[in-house]
Amino acid sequence: MNLLPKTREEFGKTDYWNDFFKKRGEFEWYGEYLELCDHIHKYVKPADKVLMLGCGNSKLSMDMYDAGFCDITNIDISPVAVKKMLEVNMRKRADMKFLQMDATAMTFEDETFSVELDKGTLDALFVDDSDATKAIVERYFKEILRTMRNGGRYVCVSLLQEHIIKYLVEYLPQHGCMLRIVHCSDLDRVHKNKNGDDALTMPVFIVVATKFKSHSLPMQILEFSLDNDKMQRLGSASELISAVDSVQKVALVCNGLVRSNIAGHNEVTMDLHRPSEETPRYTLHILDQPPARGLGKYAAFIVPQGREIEWFFATPAGRKKLQASAKFQRLAVVTLHRDQIYSSLDEVKKELAESIRHLAPAGLVEQIPYLSLGADVGKRETLISGFSNISGDFRIEEVESNGKTLRRLIFLNNQFVVQSEALVKTVTLKSKKERKKIDFGYLACQHHVFMSVGVQLATTLRNPKKDMQKDVLVIGLGGGGLCSFLHAALPQTRITAVEIDPIMLEVAEQYFDLKQDKRLHVVIDDGLEFVKRCCDEDIHFDAVLFDVDSKDLSLGMSCPPKSFIADNILQHISQIIGPRGLFMLNLVCRDENLRTEALKNIKEVFSAVCCYKLDEDINEIVYCANDERCKTIDQWKKQMGTAGRGLNAVIKEHKLATEDVLEVADFLGELKI
Repeated sequence: MNLLPKTREEFGKTDYWNDFFKKRGEFEWYGEYLELCDHIHKYVKPADKVLMLGCGNSKLSMDMYDAGFCDITNIDISPVAVKKMLEVNMRKRADMKFLQMDATAMTFEDETFSVELDKGTLDALFVDDSDATKAIVERYFKEILRTMRNGGRYVCVSLLQEHIIKYLVEYLPQHGCMLRIVHCSDLDRVHKNKNGDDALTMPVFIVVATKFKSHSLPMQILEFSLDNDKMQRLGSASELISAVDSVQKVALVCNGLVRSNIAGHNEVTMDLHRPSEETPRYTLHILDQPPARGLGKYAAFIVPQGREIEWFFATPAGRKKLQASAKFQRLAVVTLHRDQIYSSLDEVKKELAESIRHLAPAGLVEQIPYLSLGADVGKRETLISGFSNISGDFRIEEVESNGKTLRRLIFLNNQFVVQSEALVKTVTLKSKKERKKIDFGYLACQHHVFMSVGVQLATTLRNPKKDMQKDVLVIGLGGGGLCSFLHAALPQTRITAVEIDPIMLEVAEQYFDLKQDKRLHVVIDDGLEFVKRCCDEDIHFDAVLFDVDSKDLSLGMSCPPKSFIADNILQHISQIIGPRGLFMLNLVCRDENLRTEALKNIKEVFSAVCCYKLDEDINEIVYCANDERCKTIDQWKKQMGTAGRGLNAVIKEHKLATEDVLEVADFLGELKI
């Protein structure tokens, strides 16, 4: 089965490739008979009465005649072309007719022909989108439909420029024609120009319009196919235009990749999907590195289901590192999408083969190797598909990864980022039945480990009365993993979690085993409004945590939303934690200017600030206090070291883990003012 590619962002634009190549020499846009015959034989039978529209000096009709199509009439507006063709064919093909005639004003009787064949004539006529040109094209089609029998077929070989495809999908169905478009990928290859150099090609399509009696079709019939793949019935003209557009855009990318090395430039990303399906089936990231001894030419790496969120596969930096370790000059990293079924790794390879081949560098003759982490495609099971008015579509799914079963909350607007993750264990009940249970000792998000260290610090060192309950405020619940961990590991804490989305509380309770009690309470409210009320009512917390993501993915700072670090909010937090409390912020910022601005705002409010940047990630934990004893990095490290060792001890004490969750020395080494 062939897949329909869609390129991402600027890679579908011609300007992107101007850095790599220029069009040179002459181009052979349309195939000859041997390349077209498989398609022609589907729609033209030897007994058909065929009209060749604008024959020029093409050999197509001659080759067809020699193959047994004996009733062919050729017309062309040029007397020179007609005279030349008569001379060439007068002996071997005396029965074939060549007439000088304008295709927009033919003299044939109505319904004379069963097939009218057009190889590039429409493209030659339809040179622009002007009204004058459209008037010529309309006369052309009126003549075609007049001279063609009911049930007859107009078969056109075309590049289908944008204005042409838009005209066809509007005009032909309105005039009683079923419209079918077939992409001929056999013709989508790099041809040679006169100098013997590679020349840029564009995809070629065959348009088949079948004429029916006027108004006999109850609805428009639009179909699309990639080569010999199953014909897809499409629901609208826009879907057909989109299918053609996708093939054309990706052809530009493939030409660029065949002819050029993009090392030093951004990776190229494209989605592959089945025709008529908007949901992608695969996403491909294509990377190049400079040629070097010991590097293979080209390989594809298939990421198992569930592993696509890992840093190696989910980030450009990670994929570069993957390419370096794989040791290939070009690497196509393939991720498999949720809501799709993949039977086996071999089936995936077979399905991808054609697309992967089109992305190969020029001159590659060896077989393309497929790399992966194992012998299967991984396991992913969707437990529930839901919708949130705030976050949009989401999924709760279970995946198998490194021998573990992980349950994840994924927002589809950012589906390669895990919102919440929990480790699922299977326990055997007294009845010998098995039941799945969430392991609260597992912290999937590394930044939660470092926030927990801060909570440990705030609850053990910053309040002299160590036996009394310490209050912790968490803004942003998600699946509740952090809150459940703190609840289990630090029994002296009393946790208030604020979540704006009521659906998330249902998800946390039903799928992540969150349990509310006298030490853990969830408030459904706007986090900013809750903070303001606490300030107004003089309510204090020993620790405040912000772990809130932005819903606007176009911003350079995705966590937290910018409004959460506005000066008035930071002032409220400062008042809430008082002189001994601690404020922790999960900062995810791709824009260095925004990061600098955020930290400047924070340092203007809090007298003591330090940061920990996660390794191989963009998450950064910012610790803020009003305590004069945390002015220097040595003071921070002394107290954080005690808190880190204490956290490791309590999770073992409460049997949440058998090993340390925090490498204290590494953590302290990266802590910065």
